[in-house]
Amino acid sequence: MEHSISEVARMSGLTPRTLRHYDDIGLLRPARTAGNGYRWYGRRELLRLQRILFLRELGVPLAQITRLLAGDGDDVAALRRHRDDLVAHRERLDEIIRTLDRTIADLSGQAHLSEEEFFTGLAARRGDLRRDLEARYGTRVAGHFAEADAVTGRWTRQEHEQAAAHGRRLLRRLSEARSGGLAPDSVAVLDLMTEHYQGIRLLWPADAAAYHALADVVTGNPGQRAMIEEIDPLLPPWLASAIRAYATRRLGYTAS
Repeated sequence: MEHSISEVARMSGLTPRTLRHYDDIGLLRPARTAGNGYRWYGRRELLRLQRILFLRELGVPLAQITRLLAGDGDDVAALRRHRDDLVAHRERLDEIIRTLDRTIADLSGQAHLSEEEFFTGLAARRGDLRRDLEARYGTRVAGHFAEADAVTGRWTRQEHEQAAAHGRRLLRRLSEARSGGLAPDSVAVLDLMTEHYQGIRLLWPADAAAYHALADVVTGNPGQRAMIEEIDPLLPPWLASAIRAYATRRLGYTAS
């Protein structure tokens, strides 16, 4: 059975304009295009669209989705991987929500939250980042995190809150730079990225090559991308470009 573009838009929650864009970039071709220009989609195209939407929910950029789908020949195996990613993402969000609920209860006097419990959800996100970095760059990352833990482990609750607030303020300033039309490699943005690099080194003493590679984590790690998108949905790819520019121009990174 075939469906018109308006029917597919209604079923998926997308707009016909978005579906036409997916066709234009080669991400989702219709089963056929009639002589009058109408696009028609079959079951195979609907299944592909479902996978596209799964990946979008995980924060994967369209260009990367195109590459992922091009390399997947086993639909069932691919869907199982997407399901595992979504379950892991849900579990991280559930843990963060539980931490927020406990914090609200503590601040409203309904319950007492220990210092350790205050960071439970945030630690889960940090643990996810650590596992991602280890998968990308090897076990040496564990030593870097141990060094960072030796420093931040002595922080008080107030110091953790201040560091988190500073990080959010910096992301807002970077968002303002992006929305103001500044290029990621402009001098003003690179000056801002000095603060970003210094903040990263508190958690992970990355050298020039590692910091350059962190751009892939900003767009490819669901937790990190979601955290940045909370400030500005359009910021992750722009920030990734700024990270690469800073690593190259200020830290002397050169591709090997």
